[in-house]
Amino acid sequence: MKALLEVNSLTVALPTRAGYRNAVDNVSLTVNSGEVVGIAGESGSGKTMTALSLFGLLPHGARVAGEARLDGTNLLALRGKQLRAVRGRQVAMVSQDPSAALHPILTIGTQLTEHMRHHLGVSKSEALSRAAELLDTVRIPDPERALSSYPGQFSGGMRQRIAIAVALAAEPRLLVADEPTTALDVTVQAGILRLLDRLCRERDMAVIVITHDLGVMSALARRVYVMYAGRLAEAGPTTRLLTSPRHPYTRGLLDALPHPEAGGAPLVPIGGTPPSLGAVPDGCPFHPRCSHAVASCATARPDAVQASDEDGPHLLACPPDPLRALS
Repeated sequence: MKALLEVNSLTVALPTRAGYRNAVDNVSLTVNSGEVVGIAGESGSGKTMTALSLFGLLPHGARVAGEARLDGTNLLALRGKQLRAVRGRQVAMVSQDPSAALHPILTIGTQLTEHMRHHLGVSKSEALSRAAELLDTVRIPDPERALSSYPGQFSGGMRQRIAIAVALAAEPRLLVADEPTTALDVTVQAGILRLLDRLCRERDMAVIVITHDLGVMSALARRVYVMYAGRLAEAGPTTRLLTSPRHPYTRGLLDALPHPEAGGAPLVPIGGTPPSLGAVPDGCPFHPRCSHAVASCATARPDAVQASDEDGPHLLACPPDPLRALS
């Protein structure tokens, strides 16, 4: 299967007082049409920065290297009108805060139809008809009335559904959902995840879900890329990665999740804190927090390479591979 999105050796360097430092460091990934792919990791791992590079929305002064090809077009090379023609039309994004994504003094109808009229060239009446259909698609009650309403008149879960509708307005081929269920209660969160899964299947649309919560990944993503300190730590099929992780960091993320079925077993946090942008250690960036680290971990930088795995492609940036030795 030919990938819709191919990211090769993506590096994003940001200016700091000590000079440029890599917020994303030589990351490669692929996403196929009709597939949900997850990017997981703690805050500061480079997840969102990876996504923003696809949209040309990086902070001022950022330096970008590598490629991000969407059906053959390198998104990183686009500028000006070329980039604006792709954003919203070919690639779209749902942020974690719908209150910030939706304009508070514009009606829902205005925010939905402006993308359609710009990218699709449809009339105002046709755009309004399509907008009502979109709101119905994302399960907003009484779509016609909702079009003349304002974001503040809806709950957080409904606003997130509307934000998804806005992202879908110009029929993009790739949707990036950045922490789409943050601050939502469990019931609403489940509804948003079901919605994304259904939209992906019905529209043959590729979806990238960015989250720190591996529980979200288990419910939605087919494959998962785990990032730490801007680098790829591990990647593979979701079921395999979440049941038999090979990298100590992935294992740590799983152990830190609450497990209600275990009778309220205590959480096992990862010791220490993620490194700041200007203080990423030499060697494996996770080694100061890793209970399985050996001497070489402090000096030799591990690249994510293909690990022998009978269950499908599996990338691993941990030459000692301690979890396999213990399994």
